[in-house]
Amino acid sequence: MEAVCGKVLRAIVPGPGERRRVLRLAEGLKGRVAAEAERRGLGVEVEVGGSVAKDTWLSGNVDLDIFMVFPKDFGQERLEGAALGVAEAAVEGWPWVKRFAEHPYLEAVVEGVRVNIVPCYRVRRGEWVSAADRSPFHTEYVKGRLGQRDLRGEIRLLKRFMKGTGVYGAEIRVGGFSGYLCEVLTLNYGSFVETLEAASGWQRGEVVDVEGFYGGKLEEARVLFDSTLIVVDPVDKNRNAAAAVSEEKAAEFVMACRSFLEEPREALFFPPDVKPFSVNELKDALKRRGTETVFLTFGGVDAVPDVLWGQLYKSLRSIKRLMKQYGFGVVRGAVWSDEKTFNVLLIEFETSVLSRIRKHTGPQAFSSSVDRFLERHVGAEDTVAGPWVEEGRWVVAVERQYRDAVSLLKDKLKDGGRSVGVASRLVKSVKGSLKILLNEEVTPTYSSNLEFAKFLSSYLVAEPSWLSGKSR
Repeated sequence: MEAVCGKVLRAIVPGPGERRRVLRLAEGLKGRVAAEAERRGLGVEVEVGGSVAKDTWLSGNVDLDIFMVFPKDFGQERLEGAALGVAEAAVEGWPWVKRFAEHPYLEAVVEGVRVNIVPCYRVRRGEWVSAADRSPFHTEYVKGRLGQRDLRGEIRLLKRFMKGTGVYGAEIRVGGFSGYLCEVLTLNYGSFVETLEAASGWQRGEVVDVEGFYGGKLEEARVLFDSTLIVVDPVDKNRNAAAAVSEEKAAEFVMACRSFLEEPREALFFPPDVKPFSVNELKDALKRRGTETVFLTFGGVDAVPDVLWGQLYKSLRSIKRLMKQYGFGVVRGAVWSDEKTFNVLLIEFETSVLSRIRKHTGPQAFSSSVDRFLERHVGAEDTVAGPWVEEGRWVVAVERQYRDAVSLLKDKLKDGGRSVGVASRLVKSVKGSLKILLNEEVTPTYSSNLEFAKFLSSYLVAEPSWLSGKSR
């Protein structure tokens, strides 16, 4: 284990040259933002935050966060225009886009580094105006704790381990662990290995309370947050720093920890790239499953990535629920997007074509509602057989309204899916560009889009890379 961790650490700690380049860029951009804010007469403080300020970033994988800290009395209605105006001027000449969290911020790519310029307010701890107001406190807290004991290497190991096992990233697309959460967990447990040892025994509703806000009354935290994993934010006892972690990602992390502790290996930090199936392998894989897979493809949606992924997942849940209501057995579902021009909802069925009739169970044999049941079904157009009494209840065989999954989807999604729960941001695109592909009909799309091919190949294998990399 020591040898594996040592080798990984040598690969992920930034070298002197990279460190100088990143710090020079950070100070340069900080200065540009501060100068532009001063030129416009804005009384803001400018700070470097995130992993660069804490020196916990991974070599070759740096995001730079610049915070514009406004006075608390600076009106929120003025904040967006003022902050974005400064940020746009500061990164003039580099590509940038406007992003949205609780309020807009700017994301740019400067000298190959992704830079976020984020406005927030200077507040007292606990008097938050926006979620971003906590960020300077997070930076201060972690730096203060790292000053007591240097755990930067341990934090980097945990971040790389989470990236390698596919559980890193608090964005909706991933539903995993944030960089700050990695830092807090390492500070709490004391090292990378000790974090893995503790996490390998986590149960649902696990509470990590670094600062002991809840003392021995952890049940209070469970009631307050009601989450799979609860990590009480060290700077805000009313916030769960692990709120974004899905049950799936928490469970995968626990098992990945157990796997590494049993057999330490580099593959959990640096998994091999996904090698997509050839077209013939794809066809064989789909055929061997014995299921039917439907792909709902449609064009771009005017939404930032976090909003887009939330809308995609919401729509998938609604459509799966619709299909179950009509008797289709849903094996699994998934979503994929290039976040620009192409989106896919995938639903795998036990079968896409059902029998002509279905058995409908009615009231108990001597119930007062039998008359209504018989009145509805005796001689009805959709009654194929019955009604009759079976195991103490009236039943009837009725003709299905929809036997074919594709026909059902075509009918229910012709209005963009608004009436069946497709998320509002997607309706226009679904209505205007929806294609419904069954099984091998997805082959042309698969062949023309490498990232989608990787996604679909991974979906069909459905085994985490850290399991497939385990020696047997």
